[in-house]
Amino acid sequence: MTPLSARHPDNARRISHSTRGHGHGPIVRLMSPSDFGQWLKPFVFLDLFEMDLRRFGNMPLHPHSGIATITVITEGNLRFEDPDAGTGHIGYGGVEWMRAGAGVWHGKELSAGTSAQVQGFQLWIALPAELELAPVDSQYLEAEAMPHAGPARVILGEHQGVRSPVRAPSGINYLLVTLAAGQRWEYQPPADHEVLWLSVSRGTLYSPEPVEAGELVAFEPGNGTLTLQAGDQGDAVFVLGSAVPHPHDLKMGSYSVHTSVQALNAGEANIAQLGERLRAQALPEGRSVPIYK
Repeated sequence: MTPLSARHPDNARRISHSTRGHGHGPIVRLMSPSDFGQWLKPFVFLDLFEMDLRRFGNMPLHPHSGIATITVITEGNLRFEDPDAGTGHIGYGGVEWMRAGAGVWHGKELSAGTSAQVQGFQLWIALPAELELAPVDSQYLEAEAMPHAGPARVILGEHQGVRSPVRAPSGINYLLVTLAAGQRWEYQPPADHEVLWLSVSRGTLYSPEPVEAGELVAFEPGNGTLTLQAGDQGDAVFVLGSAVPHPHDLKMGSYSVHTSVQALNAGEANIAQLGERLRAQALPEGRSVPIYK
């Protein structure tokens, strides 16, 4: 491998912060609204997970408001089940998108797939004011439905003229990329995408600083080109996000992120009412509620 030059071009994006997060069993929390999410908003939360769901089971039902959640798989697959969308499998390049908006309870729409292990990222984005109390919107897109530009799957937004089918707000790009050993790749963010970060799930990247598996790095604001190269020991798999900065202070609840105290109060009131209705609802034995909205 011919290494990237240690000297940065004048307009190169330099790393400003890095973290390996903190673990919760098979889940590593790399970003939360109270830490990296303050610098990288609208990206406010990121988990890297690796587990056998047949052993750990489903996540319990829990609420959200004011955010959207995006789940992508880097190894293995998950099964999705939704009354409106049917069933299928999400593997590498596929995505679950859920805009919580005014409020939703979920957690059982994804379950063990056909693989023994599954690895992936769950990301939250803070919604703009006009969508933070909007109706819930869900999409389940299998890998063949997701477009790519070279080695990058376009999960959200648009890259090199390729647009994602996910109904996400404008001003946000989110890519899933695999580079072969030694392969170089450049990302030129849109001019107004001051926010830029990436996180590696497998292998090593050089920017030219090394970024190892399990690490999240944030880059200094700007719009310079990011040049990356995979290490020579194998593929490098990573997610990359860029965006127009979120203009609002984050107002946070236990499961919610909003742009104002008024919106937060409205979202939390909505999910409390939904929770009461959910607990009062009598379901036939053996039937679950994947998403309640």
